[in-house]
Amino acid sequence: MDSAAIRNQFPSLQRKYNNLPMIYLDGPGGTQVPSSVIEAISNYYKTSNANSHGAFVSAHETDSVIWSMRENMAAFLGAEGPETISIGQNMTTLNFSLARALSKVFKPGDEVLITQLDHEANRGPWLTLRDAGIKVREVVLKKDGTLDYDDFKNKINENTRLVAMGMSSNALGTVNNFKLARALTYQYNAWLLLDAVHYAPHFAIDVQEIGCDFLLCSAYKFYGPHVGLLYSKPGILDRLPTDRLRTAGQIAPDSIETGTLNHAAIAGVKAAVDFIASLGSGDNLRSQIISAFDLIATHEHGLASYLHKELKGISGITLVGQDFSSKQRTPTQSFTLDGKTPLQVCEHLAKKNICAWDGHFYAIRAIEALGLLEKGGVTRIGISAYNTKEEIALTLEEIKKVAG
Repeated sequence: MDSAAIRNQFPSLQRKYNNLPMIYLDGPGGTQVPSSVIEAISNYYKTSNANSHGAFVSAHETDSVIWSMRENMAAFLGAEGPETISIGQNMTTLNFSLARALSKVFKPGDEVLITQLDHEANRGPWLTLRDAGIKVREVVLKKDGTLDYDDFKNKINENTRLVAMGMSSNALGTVNNFKLARALTYQYNAWLLLDAVHYAPHFAIDVQEIGCDFLLCSAYKFYGPHVGLLYSKPGILDRLPTDRLRTAGQIAPDSIETGTLNHAAIAGVKAAVDFIASLGSGDNLRSQIISAFDLIATHEHGLASYLHKELKGISGITLVGQDFSSKQRTPTQSFTLDGKTPLQVCEHLAKKNICAWDGHFYAIRAIEALGLLEKGGVTRIGISAYNTKEEIALTLEEIKKVAG
């Protein structure tokens, strides 16, 4: 990829603070946003700021903004069509809504299977089903940062109605074996829900090939604004008793969408998909997206491998998670440093405008299971499409300084 051409599209990357450039390695918590996305949001307010389903032109334009975003996201996810894409405030809110609906469908004695590796947004909503007499079990996390799939096979059974798992871990970068999960859920006639929030910025997704019943992601993790998105396999959402007003749409995709949506941000989501597609090539939007992610994955994996190798050689550093021998791993590296808390490491980096995260990142169960929660969690460095080798080299220099 042409890193310079990409970086020129991001106004925030041009910023300096205390005469030093900003280095954004906080992508797993939310990426920076290109000018095209900012302009799409601004232009909506300038030209089409109206509620939907009106008789006048700006209302028609709002309808078009919403539908065209659904079309773009369907292409982004390889979905059957725009009617499979529902919009929400964020992934967590959508997942809670889905859990409430399913709590009315599942019966006491039914089971839901979650994992210790997941972000709390794909655990907490399902744990509430215990109040309805539904048993919630969790797949154990191994010390190497991967799920115990023998434990998975032992816990899924004829009472399992739903498996909720992440495609990849926002804390450790692990890519889960969601294809195995799909095979096992087919065997037991259970639904599969995937959290793609951390996976979607790095790899192309094909929901039809995977065969998942639900998939959730967040646009602000792939160069867009704060909007949550839910894919539902055709026909499923129509049958669920979601919380909705009498005046709301009674079928997908509207049936899980409550209140007036953030139309300007929706315009930004469409632009974010267009931005990603612009990095690739092909005859249509879907092929451009796939091509773009091939380039993004190669670029990010190269930088993450370099980071991993150099960190490994720094005295006192303990790397958390898998190595980068496989490309099926997100470019997210977590570590601990002897004698320093993760917060202290990040505070040192912040003095040089290097943005990195410390803590558990809402994957609190995973950090707890690894015995790191009481130590302040981990330091996390995440690589995005706009990052460069020079930025990683500067970051490594500062980590060596704080390591002493």
